[in-house]
Amino acid sequence: MDFLAMILWACLVLVFVQALRFLKKKASTSPSNLPPGPSPLPVIGNLLELGNLPHKSLAKLARTHGPIVKLQLGSITSIVISSPIAAREILQAHDMSFSSRMVPDTITALKHHELGLPWVPVSPLRRNLRRVCNLHLFTNKKLDSTQHLRLTKVRELLAHVKISAQVGNAVDIGEAAFRTSLNFLSNTIFSLDLADPSSVSNTEFKKIFPLIMAMAGKPNIADYFPILKNIDPQGSRRQMKMYFGQMLDQFEGLIQKRMQMRAASDYARKDDVLDTLIDLCEDENAGMEILQIKHFLLDLFVAGTDTTSSTLEWAMAELLHSPEKLSRVQVELDQVIGKGNLIDELDVTRLPYLQAIIKETFRLHPAAPLLLPRKSAVELEISGLTIPKGAQVFINLWAIGRDGTLWENPNAFMPERFLGSKIDVKGQSFELIPFGGGRRICPGLPLALRMLHMMLGSLLNCFTWKPEGGIEPEDMNMDDKFGLTLQKGQPLRAAPTLV
Repeated sequence: MDFLAMILWACLVLVFVQALRFLKKKASTSPSNLPPGPSPLPVIGNLLELGNLPHKSLAKLARTHGPIVKLQLGSITSIVISSPIAAREILQAHDMSFSSRMVPDTITALKHHELGLPWVPVSPLRRNLRRVCNLHLFTNKKLDSTQHLRLTKVRELLAHVKISAQVGNAVDIGEAAFRTSLNFLSNTIFSLDLADPSSVSNTEFKKIFPLIMAMAGKPNIADYFPILKNIDPQGSRRQMKMYFGQMLDQFEGLIQKRMQMRAASDYARKDDVLDTLIDLCEDENAGMEILQIKHFLLDLFVAGTDTTSSTLEWAMAELLHSPEKLSRVQVELDQVIGKGNLIDELDVTRLPYLQAIIKETFRLHPAAPLLLPRKSAVELEISGLTIPKGAQVFINLWAIGRDGTLWENPNAFMPERFLGSKIDVKGQSFELIPFGGGRRICPGLPLALRMLHMMLGSLLNCFTWKPEGGIEPEDMNMDDKFGLTLQKGQPLRAAPTLV
């Protein structure tokens, strides 16, 4: 049953008169200076305004009503932010007031997963989880010490592409990037590959991750009418519970195997993330439990693989769609690195056009186009408008990235706009915040940037590329599909040739 049918079904289930009374009572007690927005329909409010591509529908509403728009999504008051000025107020000036999340119903499919790092409210638990990331995963010292792992995984990626080039096969760019990202994370955490680096078939993780991201990002009627959560009318929570369960079962097996190995007298420490996490569990003062480890790992793998592979796929698609940009970056790589050579992380600072390509890809195709929803802890004023307490708040990165008042030719792929620019993606330039900002900024930002530049640069420097099947660049399908991450509507398949 599609989302529109669910809305109609919900209208029949809900008591119409009671809903009207609720809305009337709410309106009478609402602040007087609320943001503008489209008039809501009875009961369902503005749900029909979302459409199949909410990031685009909401951007259109912002062009009509302004950069701060109020929507009534069922019984949930929602505020959509579509300007860097308002985003800065939310994520920086009033960060503490917006640090809590509006947790989707699908995330509660597994007991306690709402306490995972992306969703847990500001608390000692969240601080502990962030400390694990900052001390044991994403510090420069830690990332420098694991650079050899990334080099190994990128070499395996290039070997896989080389075989395809030799036999004349096209490469599924998103799948190849996913496999590389997954194996780097799994080696860092478990000291093993979770995907066969030589296989072109889908892994179990490759099948599950996009399903999780799509399910988490898909409009769910239970999120807009909390009275329906126990019914789960779309079956979203049941499906998500199954996906989560499959992943957690694999993590449980790996954790138990490691604990058995550690119990042996001749155990040689691997000093990977799993050893560190188990150490924390055994330390009574650390506040970490095995249950938390499993959910923590689930968040790391879901957030750290699908987003990276999707961004690389979009970057490659835009370059193939704009051959003159592709030629320019390959000239830069040839001059700085030498044609056919692997890109080292230390080389990236000498490759300004490659860096500009990654920034431009983030601008046009942010991995999380609406970021994760926040919740207003108090009633406060943003840019002269009142955000009510308890409102759900979205930051529409896609709309900010396509705003013609901020960017020249906003829909064009123009990496040159970032040459010599001080705009970065680290949470201080609010016109470009693909990793979010403030207390909730993505802790994996340093790793993602290292992986993206090294993978993209190496693929471009070691091979020439053309769209599969002789498709002309201007005829490429550049449509997207909405989920928690912004995926290409049609997976990119490209034909490599050895340089």
